[in-house]
Amino acid sequence: MIKINLVREGRAVRGAGAVTGMPAAAGGPSGGGANNVLMVGGLILGVLIAGGWWYMQKRTLAERMETVAQKQDEAKRLEQIIKDVADYQKQKTSLEKRIDLIKQLKQNQRGPVQLMDHISQDLPDLVWLDKMSVSGGLVTIEGRGLNPNAIANFVENVKNDPMFEEPDLSSVTQVSPAPVVYGYTMKFHFSYVPKGEAGAAGAAATGTSTTGTSTTGTSGTATGTATSPSAVKR
Repeated sequence: MIKINLVREGRAVRGAGAVTGMPAAAGGPSGGGANNVLMVGGLILGVLIAGGWWYMQKRTLAERMETVAQKQDEAKRLEQIIKDVADYQKQKTSLEKRIDLIKQLKQNQRGPVQLMDHISQDLPDLVWLDKMSVSGGLVTIEGRGLNPNAIANFVENVKNDPMFEEPDLSSVTQVSPAPVVYGYTMKFHFSYVPKGEAGAAGAAATGTSTTGTSTTGTSGTATGTATSPSAVKR
């Protein structure tokens, strides 16, 4: 009779199956390593991208901060320039005021000298001054003359003087019978600028009006007042 040991055969079959499955088990760890490599590569790539973005942002921020610093320096420089210009304007205004004040003082100092000089030149013979006052450019003269014609000549000379405005002869009266002496009062405005320098057109118009209306009127007034019995007080 033939006997077969089934236990050994089963063990041999199980052993053969285990040996046959070894390559499949060995293939499992190989696929997981590839996945790990991909994950590590992706992580490294992400880190590189993030680092590049961070570097670009940092560079952009540095450029902007540098631009801001340049603008601030430029603003400070312009602010200093504006301050210097303002100081210059203040100094210029102060100097202009001083110059104007000096000119005015010189003009005021020279005014009385010019006034007396022109009046002495305009004063004819047989006429003299008793009193003269100046207030705000208005000159008031009180004087005497030996005859009305001499007083009329004085009025005419004042009217033709470029430094004087149209004179106003308010009165001519006889103040002394022997010798015959006449008193007069005359007012006119004194200008530091000659009438010819006020403007060609304005001077021409003013000169035409003055010559046409005042010469005869002033002389006639002086003569008529002196010769009229009602105007001359004896």
